[in-house]
Amino acid sequence: MGAGTGTGTETEPWTRPEVGALAVPGATLHYEVRGAGPLLLLLGGGNSDAAVFERLGAVLAADHRVVTVDPRGNSRSTLDGPPVDQRIEVHADDAYRLLERLSPGGGPVRVFGSCSGGLTALELARRHPERIAALVVHEPPAFGLLPDAAERLAFIDGVYGTFRREGTAAAMAEFSALFGGRPAPELPEAHDNTAFFLAHMLRPSTRFLPDVAALAPLAERIAVAGGRDSRTQTVHRPAEVLAERLGRRLLEFPGGHVGYVRWPEEFAGVLRGALAGVWERGGAPSGRPLTRPGGRAAEGG
Repeated sequence: MGAGTGTGTETEPWTRPEVGALAVPGATLHYEVRGAGPLLLLLGGGNSDAAVFERLGAVLAADHRVVTVDPRGNSRSTLDGPPVDQRIEVHADDAYRLLERLSPGGGPVRVFGSCSGGLTALELARRHPERIAALVVHEPPAFGLLPDAAERLAFIDGVYGTFRREGTAAAMAEFSALFGGRPAPELPEAHDNTAFFLAHMLRPSTRFLPDVAALAPLAERIAVAGGRDSRTQTVHRPAEVLAERLGRRLLEFPGGHVGYVRWPEEFAGVLRGALAGVWERGGAPSGRPLTRPGGRAAEGG
């Protein structure tokens, strides 16, 4: 979640990405690959695209094969038809299809999800636990987990209403309450996706509720994180509840909601340690789909 500012410029030849396109049902995904080593999928959220991870990806590419992607509908990942409300389940299926393209052997990979990208990552893990070696989710906006969920979701509806009546600037000003009244973080992005985010991503993503019971068997491979500078902000609260529900200690990362933009080297250091620690504790993936309460197997993508 945040406002865009345009992309930065990479100078090191080894951090320049290989660019690809993947046709998926209803869209064509733009993705980028940097570096060599264990595959690490970085999933952004809100109105972000692959550009938001340029600096972080450049650091991590020293020892990872880093994959970034524009979520469908954002920037270069074009929809086949007119804009529609987005579903986290569909974004998770997109992520799975991307892994099948880039890591077709079916082995486990490392995943980092930021904001609604964290929700996508959790749903990917629920559907395909065999593909998850280690997962770190950073401040996923699962407001439905909060004790005051109805109030939080009513606020989101109000932001959407303001957008429809008064446009993006007024809506984003109202939206800033999630960040302690400060403007939403400025983010690098290939194109400005704010209107699409407000119209088609904000309400569906914040209403998505991770299936914590179904994820419990995978909890040892999941780390839940938040920003040091966003601890007092509403956007931080769902991570605290999710970590508690999964029986995990909440990890603290540098910066705020998108600390990796301003502090890529520091953020990468904490992320490397978190991914390594989760993998060591979690052991080998089981290879079985996780089940929802009642024993029904989770559907695949």
